[in-house]
Amino acid sequence: MYFADWLVLGAYFVVMIGIGWWAKSRVKNAADFFTAGGKMPWWLAGISHHMSGYSAAVFVAYAAIAYTTGFALYVWWALTITIACLVGSVFFAPRWPRLRQRFGIISPLEYLATRYNLPAQQVLAWSGAALKVFDVAAKWAASAILLNVFAGVPIAVGILIVGGVTLIYSTIGGLWADALTDMGQFIIQSVAGIAMLIFAVAKLGGVSSIAGIWSRLPASHSQPFAGDYTIGFFLAYCLISTISYNGGTWNLAQRFIAAPSGTAARKSVLLSGALYLVWPLVLFFPMWAAPLILPNLTHPDQAYALLTQQLLPVGLVGLVVAGMFSHTMAMTSSDANAISAVVIRDIIPALRGSRRPLTSRAELLGGRISTFLFIGLSMVIALSADSFGGVLGLIILWFGALVGPIAVPMLLGMLRPFRRCGPSAALFSWATGLIVFALAKYALAAPIASLGTASAQTINVAAPVLASAIVYCVFGWLRPWHNEASDALVESLDRDLEPAVSLPVESAVA
Repeated sequence: MYFADWLVLGAYFVVMIGIGWWAKSRVKNAADFFTAGGKMPWWLAGISHHMSGYSAAVFVAYAAIAYTTGFALYVWWALTITIACLVGSVFFAPRWPRLRQRFGIISPLEYLATRYNLPAQQVLAWSGAALKVFDVAAKWAASAILLNVFAGVPIAVGILIVGGVTLIYSTIGGLWADALTDMGQFIIQSVAGIAMLIFAVAKLGGVSSIAGIWSRLPASHSQPFAGDYTIGFFLAYCLISTISYNGGTWNLAQRFIAAPSGTAARKSVLLSGALYLVWPLVLFFPMWAAPLILPNLTHPDQAYALLTQQLLPVGLVGLVVAGMFSHTMAMTSSDANAISAVVIRDIIPALRGSRRPLTSRAELLGGRISTFLFIGLSMVIALSADSFGGVLGLIILWFGALVGPIAVPMLLGMLRPFRRCGPSAALFSWATGLIVFALAKYALAAPIASLGTASAQTINVAAPVLASAIVYCVFGWLRPWHNEASDALVESLDRDLEPAVSLPVESAVA
């Protein structure tokens, strides 16, 4: 990186902090901090939902998959998320803002105390919040590795730079800052991604190369299912993506909760799904073409970084690096906001017991403090990790296993057909999913591996979620749960609140 690249990257960080400071004026209470007061426009919520689904892994791990496997990456990742968004537009996204409208929730787990009971809510809250710290720490490490590859910046310094900027704007501006910086990051990412596409196409000989590269690549690279990424793997990821992108991943639920109405939330998730359908085609093309530009790479996970250095002129390299960071910063800042909401509205009230609830001002202060501490702790963990893998990678693996088991009672619990699934169903489904993952990954690893790499990956991805869903449904059938408050909650989520109708003056007087 040259001076112009550093100037672009530095300007990006300054703008992100500036947006956070401006957003501070819109935050008056905890509801503003965590849910934008329920006033986030549908288009901003949709773009923020889209941006919060990426991280630096796209430019590292996914670049390696694109280099070695080809188009199958788009099918099992981007296409499954698009399908998930379509499903969510009907069943899940509209219900999140209705929970805020009717019950005043500002945390994605807050309604579970009524839907099930306090112990079930606390188990899901504590397990998800604790492990998410390690997941975010891994994202800092990935970003720092990218900065190290591009500019030789030490890993520790890279973590402090990227994490520190995110810490400042997230702590100051809350969800408004997260969403507005997501918007800025979306614009930067778009410019950077289109620039990479243009220069890659020019390098390959012009517009005709967009279709022509596939005849020059191995035949398997143009197939929708190739290598380990089979139809079974695709179906498994359809399930995982549906669970994750509709609120199972808490920071994405926050985007829906912040929407003004169920209708607005539906439009936002459809916009996000449309972006996932189109934008990865632009983003991944240079990665698909990389074997032609950079043949025989020993480390395919460096493909995108090396492409950037080879193809782009001075200045644009810094913009692309900023675009890479934007993905991770968008995801981690929204993670911090969601976890902070869970801490303030779910965990702390349970620890305080029967004491008087916190005031709105105290909740806002507590939200900022918990956001600061969450990001700070994740940075400390990232700094103490020897590498992106090792023990840190193991914890991330376990967090991935918990996404499904935590999300099953969260999401299915909002739907009327599952209203007889109570606290026992929630707790046993969570425990079963975790046990099945441990058995598949460790105790039964050898027999599962003997089925072949593709089958093994499919089992490891799908088995915990399927087990959780089956146990959840079976418990609801064998031990149906009846609770008036829970039933009323579920039934109230089927439609938006009717707008208040103002009576004519004459009628009111009469």
